[in-house]
Amino acid sequence: MNQSRPKVRISRALGIALTPKCVKYFEKRPFPPGVHGRRRRNQSDYAVRLMEKQRLRHQYNLSEGQLSRAFKEAARRQGATGENLIALLEQRLDAVVLRSGLARTIYQARQIVSHQHIVVNGRRVDKPSFRTRAGDVVEVAERSREKTPFQVAAAGAHAPARSAPYLSADLPNLKVTVLRPAVRTEVPVICDTQLVVEFYSR
Repeated sequence: MNQSRPKVRISRALGIALTPKCVKYFEKRPFPPGVHGRRRRNQSDYAVRLMEKQRLRHQYNLSEGQLSRAFKEAARRQGATGENLIALLEQRLDAVVLRSGLARTIYQARQIVSHQHIVVNGRRVDKPSFRTRAGDVVEVAERSREKTPFQVAAAGAHAPARSAPYLSADLPNLKVTVLRPAVRTEVPVICDTQLVVEFYSR
């Protein structure tokens, strides 16, 4: 079975392509799956907010509990909750691996971390949710560097079209340094964070 298919269905339901492989399927048939997918319906305010929350959750490949906990922490911090939320999510180790170009998708980034291919400040970390901080050095473990996926990454195959200014990526050496927290406008996430805030604040 083609493992990309479930992500294609989710992509069409959310109205965004979750992976590069989904793009061609999504562009061919962008409407949601099912016999009613082509119909346009007036959505309730709740449905609109739920959709934005789901978009954000799937772009980071999070469980509902993980996103809810991140939101609660963002709400406790000073400043705009939506911007705080994105900054917190971008501190996740799997997000850093993705944004730096060490992985092609958030799913691959999570797998790379879980399989102990990543070290932070010289120590192996296998939790995708590990929170990085300014000054942290994230790199591929020495024993993993010769593996094909990382050779591909070192050649720049996954380098993002728009670099993340809050990271300093050295792809040939499979290393990235976290410079500072991300700012919402710098993050290529398709989501109206205000609607996510309204969803959780209802």
